Amino acid sequence: MNPRVVVIGAGFGGIAAASALLGAGFTDVVLLERAAEIGGVWRDNTYPGCACDVPAPLYSYSFAPNPVWSRRFPPHHEIFGYLRRVADERDITRRVRPNTDVVEARWDDDRWVITTAGGERIEADVLVPAVGQLTKPVVPSLPGAERFEGPAVHTARWRPGLPIDGCRVAVIGTGASAIQLVPAIAGRAAHVTVFQRTAPWTLPRPDRRYGVGRRAAYTKIPFLMGLPRAGVWAMTIVTGRALLGRRASGALLRTVSAVQRRWQVRDPELRAAVTPDEPMGCKRVLFTSAWLPALARDDVSLVTEKIVEVTADGVRTADGVSHPCDLLVYATGFAASDLVTPLKIIGREGSLDEEWRDGAYAHLGMTVPGFPNLFLMYGPNTNTGNTSVLYFHECQARYLVQAVRLLARGSPPLEVRRDVAAAYDAEIQQRLSGSVWTACQNWYRNASGRIVTNWPGMASEYKRRTARLNPADYSN
Repeated sequence: MNPRVVVIGAGFGGIAAASALLGAGFTDVVLLERAAEIGGVWRDNTYPGCACDVPAPLYSYSFAPNPVWSRRFPPHHEIFGYLRRVADERDITRRVRPNTDVVEARWDDDRWVITTAGGERIEADVLVPAVGQLTKPVVPSLPGAERFEGPAVHTARWRPGLPIDGCRVAVIGTGASAIQLVPAIAGRAAHVTVFQRTAPWTLPRPDRRYGVGRRAAYTKIPFLMGLPRAGVWAMTIVTGRALLGRRASGALLRTVSAVQRRWQVRDPELRAAVTPDEPMGCKRVLFTSAWLPALARDDVSLVTEKIVEVTADGVRTADGVSHPCDLLVYATGFAASDLVTPLKIIGREGSLDEEWRDGAYAHLGMTVPGFPNLFLMYGPNTNTGNTSVLYFHECQARYLVQAVRLLARGSPPLEVRRDVAAAYDAEIQQRLSGSVWTACQNWYRNASGRIVTNWPGMASEYKRRTARLNPADYSN
């Protein structure tokens, strides 16, 4: 038997799943992509300065190292190009069905029936939602936003031709996209006003350009690429321990961050404004060497007062000051906890929305009781704040291959036992209630008090726990 596997989404997660399945000899694989081409977040995010914030040696598949990165932290177009090249080389591109928007997937006796927005019905033995956690942009509901007369855009929906040169730009947010965007447009715009709710933790970005000699050596001797990958991995162990509350590692990184602020921001008032007031790890620690110098420019202003309304030509804050702008940019992130929405998935006993009414959960972040032969990529509690999410994608893809092998050998549909999933979820939530996460609860917990996005341990632990599928975890 060659089970038919349908993957929903053709970003890094979907390509990892398809590659692992094809490499294992399972050829009946199709990827349904709602957009016109593959790419996921790297297709959708095209704002100025968009680049990788994880070093390229680790932000690439272990099975497809790239010898021709131009630098350690490559720009958007290189990452997008790398993903498309991997899909071509591994015979995945021709299996992608673009412009196919899935609206529903329903378990029907012994298979999944998938319905597209065009009314087409597609059957599958195994369903792999790979829609990611960063697909639904968050745009805050600000009074008067509809009155703004200029263009307004979220960074994930950037449009060519937006006015920057010589214009006044307002940027709401100070997360991962803002710290790339602002340095890229400062000096081009007449003025940039940045609205900050909380200051992010930053660390220097150890970027460097890769020369022709290095690229040639990597091309001729591919195993050399394992050396920088190992080095970056070692660095993530230090940052991971710091984010999990290890005192020595945490103290080291906090010191480095403080020195960076002291060195790059000479104005004491501005330095105080960019000093974080929550524990390191509550939000993603950002690697940047350009953010703080950009904020110190005369043509850039940092505003920490609360926004009270958007006017026809700007933004007004709680201190009564009006900040004029010609372009309004929302660098406000994504609804990461709204996994798989708006896709409706219906299992044996009801919808995934109902199963997740108190918050998303999944055994090993991949499979849910009542939903046979369903394996999520980048599912609940598999987000990482210190290493590459591609590492988690590969772990999940290897687990998926084991499941499909069992089905190919005649196993009945694989449905994780409810007691197994409950025990795993209880462990994860208990670990996420530790002191570090408790201090950060306002950032990560949903309305029911659960943390549904983050993984509580080191990445190596996740690899170990997903290395072998235990058939006893599944109902017969």
